Amino acid sequence: MMHIHALDGCTPAPLAHYLKALGVLRVVAEQADAQARGWWQGERFRLATTLDADALRALFLRDYSPVPLVAPWNKGSGFYQANDLGLAPLEASRANRFAEFRSAIAASRALITDIEAADQAVRAIKAEAKAKDLTKAERDELRKSEEYKRRLAAAEREFKKAKADLIPKARNRWRGPHLRWMNAAMVLDDLRGAKFPALLGTGGNDGRLDFTNNYMQRLNDAFDVAAADGGPRAAAAPWLDAALWGSPAPACLPDRAVGQYLPGMAGGANSANGPDGGSLLNPFDFLLMMEGCLLFTAHAVKRMEQGGPARAAAPFVVSAHAAGYASAAASDEAARGEQWMPLWRQPMTLTETQRLFGEGRAQLGASTAREPLDLARAATRLGVARGITAFQRFGYIERNGQSNLAVPLGQFAVQDQPAPAGACLDDIGAWLLRLRRQARDKGAAAHLMTAERELATVVFDVIQHPGSPARWQSVLLALTEVEAVMRHGSGFKAQPVPPLRPEWVSAADDGSAEFRLALAFALQASAFRRSDGRPVAPMRRHWLPLDARRPDRFATTGDISRMRLEHQPQVVMQGRDGVADAVAVLERRLVESAQAGLRSFPLQAATRAAAHAADLSAWLAGAVDTDRTLALARALMALDRGLWAEQIVPVSRPLATGSTWPDDAWLVLRLAHLHGPLANGPRVPCDPAILRRLASGDAATAVTLALRRLRAAGLRCSVRAAAVSPETARLWAAALAFPIHPRTAQHFAHRLDPVFAEEEFA
Repeated sequence: MMHIHALDGCTPAPLAHYLKALGVLRVVAEQADAQARGWWQGERFRLATTLDADALRALFLRDYSPVPLVAPWNKGSGFYQANDLGLAPLEASRANRFAEFRSAIAASRALITDIEAADQAVRAIKAEAKAKDLTKAERDELRKSEEYKRRLAAAEREFKKAKADLIPKARNRWRGPHLRWMNAAMVLDDLRGAKFPALLGTGGNDGRLDFTNNYMQRLNDAFDVAAADGGPRAAAAPWLDAALWGSPAPACLPDRAVGQYLPGMAGGANSANGPDGGSLLNPFDFLLMMEGCLLFTAHAVKRMEQGGPARAAAPFVVSAHAAGYASAAASDEAARGEQWMPLWRQPMTLTETQRLFGEGRAQLGASTAREPLDLARAATRLGVARGITAFQRFGYIERNGQSNLAVPLGQFAVQDQPAPAGACLDDIGAWLLRLRRQARDKGAAAHLMTAERELATVVFDVIQHPGSPARWQSVLLALTEVEAVMRHGSGFKAQPVPPLRPEWVSAADDGSAEFRLALAFALQASAFRRSDGRPVAPMRRHWLPLDARRPDRFATTGDISRMRLEHQPQVVMQGRDGVADAVAVLERRLVESAQAGLRSFPLQAATRAAAHAADLSAWLAGAVDTDRTLALARALMALDRGLWAEQIVPVSRPLATGSTWPDDAWLVLRLAHLHGPLANGPRVPCDPAILRRLASGDAATAVTLALRRLRAAGLRCSVRAAAVSPETARLWAAALAFPIHPRTAQHFAHRLDPVFAEEEFA
């Protein structure tokens, strides 16, 4: 009969309780029921096994054989202290349940004989200079003698050699469960050097805290190690119930080392009613937590693409990134990295769980995910394949002084189905890595670091909610903020935002007038070519100083050591005022048109990206957020224009509510700024004076000048004059920066002059 246990004491956070769930599954599967299965449901671990609650208690209290965790390479492991409180009782025990532990201790003792002999030789030589029958002068003379220095140096070399050989010898000679522990605690590189995953500190210790020795002490707390059967102590049963089912834990042990896994019980400042508090620990929490660590087997990997040294790779481990959680701070970047713990909803056996963690070095395309953002993108695909519903994110961060703690950084939910829009982030994946390196470079500006962190945070958010246009717009706006920092000289070596695929438009389109107008502004093209026949660069060159030959890179001057951005007169957008930016672009384009010897309006709508009359009406009525519109436009300027022309990407249209016609006086101004001729009429020459008048707030004179141009082209308007405030006049001027389709211009002309011909424009 199968029993399902709701282990309320095993939760995704803190890390100790997550590892405890894995430890329970591992012990049950290896020592009682090989077909036991575990999964996560409702923020709790579920265990399906043939053992009922009483049998499960009996397993851990009476039959449980703890995994032998020994670390003879650590000074605090107990092997170098006489009658150590943790190691000595286990070494002298007689119970069968500790037989593997005794074998591991004996295997460790065999390894450290050379170290102990070399250490005694060093101590004996040093003792010669400390003899009581020597005077101070004789001691100094002895220490300075060449023969004493030679013997001491030789003895110290033997000690260092014996110590360096300890870990490789253990790897070669050990067999059994203590070798499994070693494989989780460290990995040897090509030079026989030890690399340590952050989960277990540096080979099973963190500073002065040795995990293995504390594990032994907790075994002494929970069990009568000296007894023939090694039975449980009186408090063990309630401790076990608390660890498994979350019941109240009476008589938790005070002032016991907790380590990085259980920050809330570690004590310290503000951890109690007073200014300081001590730690509290349930021994079974620590024991089962360490049992669960054995599923995290580390491997040596080499960053071949960079020719770097080997490093330790543990399941779902990436470098630290101070983004995507509320307490993020720049100091977190110097931490030991992050580890993302998977939560799955399908019952899995121990073998299946081991396979899941064995595949935990996530791939993103052909590259291994080494950054949290890369892992987040890869996790959505791995999660779908393996039934993972979420990842609990932990950062190994210094908190409470210089204590390294496994800090929960929130959960990362995995979508049931991969969202097609998620592929858009592939466009900026490599660029984000370059940006992060620039932001973490020595001497990087604080505002660059802030902009990069904010961008990473919204990217984390959109990966979680790929169907939200508002979140995609947040990413676009964050990209613009990064470029705003770059254009002032900080981090520009990362280069501008790379070309974006057209699917960004459908992902970010929220149906708002702001987004449609931004797209029309960003994609509009030049209506004339240079004297050499080459087209004038797109709108983005008014925002960033771009290389004319490679518009996806910044234009720079100076040598490598003193490189800086090139000053370009066509960069006129400042990114502070949407209306001012739109007017500045128009003024600059008119100057360039005059320099080319042309009198036509120098901008025209791109394919499927013209402004709608209703959106223009909303802009003129003050119902559009002008600053947001231009900010979105600056980001959408990075769209790949070639792909946009080839692919059909749907764009929302305005709802048919309210007035869809702009003010008639503005229609006069707009028809005086066309790149093509009116139907059956001559081309309307563009007069820069009209824009200058509007920009200065003089709408009346601007409309008068525009009417003259239209009458000369054969258009007879009912409008005779206009009088608006200077602020409205500038808003009218900025609205001219949004291109319209020739058919829209035809409708405008027919509205002003109903008898005007309705043929298509030439």
